[in-house]
Amino acid sequence: MTVKTNLMIAAASSLLLATGATAQTTAPATPQTAAPTTPATQGTTATPGTTATPAAPAAAATTTIAAALPTLPNRATLAKLVTAAKLQTTLAGPGPYTLFAPSDEAFTRLPAGALDTLLKPESAPTLATIIKYHVVAGAVTADQLKAQITAGGGKATLTTLAGQPLIASLGPNGNIELTDTAGIKSYVDTADIKETNGVVHLTNGMSVPKLG
Repeated sequence: MTVKTNLMIAAASSLLLATGATAQTTAPATPQTAAPTTPATQGTTATPGTTATPAAPAAAATTTIAAALPTLPNRATLAKLVTAAKLQTTLAGPGPYTLFAPSDEAFTRLPAGALDTLLKPESAPTLATIIKYHVVAGAVTADQLKAQITAGGGKATLTTLAGQPLIASLGPNGNIELTDTAGIKSYVDTADIKETNGVVHLTNGMSVPKLG
């Protein structure tokens, strides 16, 4: 990894920490639960702060997290990053896994040029750490996660595939709140998109692990 890459990634982390990830600290007004998705059928989503129309009942999931990711709304950037990090095989494996999937907008908060730098081949190991920080072993639904939070006295410590902890708690309006290693918060705005090898929760912000 080049010095330039290290500096750009450090700048990205510093910016998120310095800004407090303002948009990430706004909890959606109404948490949602999504129906299983297939390449042709997706759970209904809504902009944070609005009330969503419940998703229509759907057949059992027939695809993996890796295959479903490009079909999820506003997750094109994450799908591209998963490919660049060479994690498609992992997210297509038996798992099961729980993926906290940041929106496209979440990645726009990185400094200019940082995303392009992360997509470079030499950045793949660091990018893999960032993506793995959004993945937890086991298929954990929103209700199961809330039960863990209650059992933990208000928080649950999730061990991510990056080997670093991600803290889950309950935010405003009953939303699941995620706090990363830098203290930055993001929220689940659509939960329980169930796939054959796990579950995806859509979040309105990215989480930042310790890098370097």
